[in-house]
Amino acid sequence: MSLKEQITEDMKTAMRAKDAARLLTIRGLMAAMKQKEVDERIELDDVAIVGIVDKLIKQRKDSIAQFSAAGRTDLVDKESAELKVLEGYLPQRLSAEEVAAAVAAIVAELGATGPGDMGKVMAAVKAKLAGKADMALASAAVKQALSR
Repeated sequence: MSLKEQITEDMKTAMRAKDAARLLTIRGLMAAMKQKEVDERIELDDVAIVGIVDKLIKQRKDSIAQFSAAGRTDLVDKESAELKVLEGYLPQRLSAEEVAAAVAAIVAELGATGPGDMGKVMAAVKAKLAGKADMALASAAVKQALSR
């Protein structure tokens, strides 16, 4: 079963269970997926869907940080619940050590030497680790690898 089919089935399950919060989150995800399909005139595959889920998760984390700073615990709780639902659609993530090892291999493969090569290395890292690793963690690993 593809990820798109799984999301559709989860939406139906949430409807039947009358789980309004979960349903709202899944509908938001499906709207983002549909928007991408319409804008780019493509059929999304699992990799593209994981990219959309990653983007939505990043938005939720940013919102949680902003709401926490403003003392809005009600909104923090809502965003946290949405974050938990969205994280259920991500594949198993690589650990920090695995990301660092993959980044080191990419740096060696490209022959990158310093901070000036950051863009070139990050492009390769995004291509290889998309959906498998947290890009903020990968970016930190690239910075560390290039500062040596």
